Amino acid sequence: MTIDPALILGGLVVGFIVGLTGMGGGALMTPMLIFVFRVDPLVAVSSDVVASLFMKPAGAFVHLRRKTVNLRLVLWLCVGSVPAAFSGALLIQYLPFGDSLDSALKIVLGCALLLASAGLVVRAVLQMVRSRSALGEGPTRPSAPELVIRPVPTAILGAVAGLLVGMTSVGAGSVIIVVLLLLYPALKASQLVGTDLVQAVPLVAAASLGHLLYGDFSLGLTTSLLVGAIPGAWFGAHVSSRAPGGIIRRALAILLLASALKLLGASLPVVLGAAGAALVVGNLVWFWVKRRFSGGAQTPAADSVVDEMTDEMTDEPAARPADDPDPAESRPRR
Repeated sequence: MTIDPALILGGLVVGFIVGLTGMGGGALMTPMLIFVFRVDPLVAVSSDVVASLFMKPAGAFVHLRRKTVNLRLVLWLCVGSVPAAFSGALLIQYLPFGDSLDSALKIVLGCALLLASAGLVVRAVLQMVRSRSALGEGPTRPSAPELVIRPVPTAILGAVAGLLVGMTSVGAGSVIIVVLLLLYPALKASQLVGTDLVQAVPLVAAASLGHLLYGDFSLGLTTSLLVGAIPGAWFGAHVSSRAPGGIIRRALAILLLASALKLLGASLPVVLGAAGAALVVGNLVWFWVKRRFSGGAQTPAADSVVDEMTDEMTDEPAARPADDPDPAESRPRR
């Protein structure tokens, strides 16, 4: 078994993104293994899934300690995701593609990444409008809001994501965290990331068991990834449990778009052009939202939201109204 320093560095970067955003494990790790390290697609999927089994708990533990996890939501997600993830790892062995399995895997991966990238764009826009901030999300607090859990839609979401993870290693974060925002808009960024990371542990465990039994798992490849991915996920989770992650998610959407196009057979100029266009359009939208929500035409409600966000980020009390005299000035002079 050989430890590859380049794989360690790649695992560190992907692990940090997973801990920070709750997504990007399979969405970034598998394309990286296929295109950068020239790993066979089936080996890449199997090794990535098994690596996630050890990478996800590093971030999940941090969020459990910070109490940014909704455990009831985790339970209903796992009801659907755990059996579906094991079934996906089993199903991929019996798909009738023959020698074209690698090409089929790339197509499935590409479509999954396009879905995840589009979901991230929708999520970013919804968050910017909802919070009336170009940053997309306000700062996080270690508390979980009261939610009315919707068991059936949540279990179905878990089953779809579990099947995707078992077949492609993509979906544990990229799909679940996006749909969770639509189902439960009251969840803040830290609670979305924390809930997703915790539910991903049993999901990935089921998928890993299937790939260990029936897949093309590589011990040396997975070990090299984990040396970097575990500390990366731990550090990223510490950051995400305390800070907003909207800008990071938008950057991730561009990476997912580029990876998806490459998997679907697009040429390098097309991939670079699409990523550049997404970057330009995304920045134009960001500046437009910034001017709209940070200008002088804000409503009182918007002002209170921005003031609250600023106070939370600086951990300082809100400024006194202009007509509130300074206590030092109100004291009689001697």
